[in-house]
Amino acid sequence: MSIQKEFILRYRAEGHIRLQMPEKLCHKQIARLLESAIIRLDGVYRVDVYHRQGKLSIRYQEELCDFRSLVRQLSALLGEMEKNGQLQPDHAAAQASRSGAGRVKKSLGNLRVGRWVQDKFTETKETAQAVGILAKLGMKKRPAILKNPEKTLVDFFNDVLVLYLIKTHWHLITQHWITKPVRYRYEWLTVFYMMYLLLRSRNPRKE
Repeated sequence: MSIQKEFILRYRAEGHIRLQMPEKLCHKQIARLLESAIIRLDGVYRVDVYHRQGKLSIRYQEELCDFRSLVRQLSALLGEMEKNGQLQPDHAAAQASRSGAGRVKKSLGNLRVGRWVQDKFTETKETAQAVGILAKLGMKKRPAILKNPEKTLVDFFNDVLVLYLIKTHWHLITQHWITKPVRYRYEWLTVFYMMYLLLRSRNPRKE
């Protein structure tokens, strides 16, 4: 029986599935290989493999990859890995050893907790830098702040929100929205409308 048929779907929700893995794949080295391979699938943004419990959790973006498309991609990937012998414990262990036991920093970075802390630290640092830049620009407009502090603060937080939205959707914008503008026309309409509202809020009202 092919390896794909040994996976059991335990949970399915919008953008999230959990699978029960076959016992022969419940090895630490294989779990790492699966995580690094599945995360590269189109539309997938998070993968968690719990090798001790034999559970595989995949989170994906429905607008880029529906459930059937994900299953097809996952089935093809598992078939290819099985064909290449990558799902054998000995092969996975050999790959892990070739990566270098001395790379402690990289190994720690691959831990779930380490990845989470590192990602949050990077996001916080980037956000702080962006807010700092906006704050400096705002200080240059000190007369405007004194004249109308409410509007100045609203403009400032609007800029922060725009930066956050761009950062969050950057992968989608560069990899999908730009390459397929017709398919993602509603997303582009939303972007244009938000830009219109932003520019409109900046223009002084004529009384």
